[in-house]
Amino acid sequence: MPDRESPADTAQGEADAARRRRRAQFLRELAEARALRDRVQPRRAKAARLRHALRMRTFRW
Repeated sequence: MPDRESPADTAQGEADAARRRRRAQFLRELAEARALRDRVQPRRAKAARLRHALRMRTFRW
């Protein structure tokens, strides 16, 4: 039956879902670490924001 998924497709889908969950967890932890660093080192965070703003102003679309 063509409308049914094969076991390989199901396993691949589960692997993709697990990868997406791990990636989402990593990105959450990365954002949390950045927020903590910004709170602990406000001067460095401000300089980083200014550098990022300058890069975005000079970026050509």
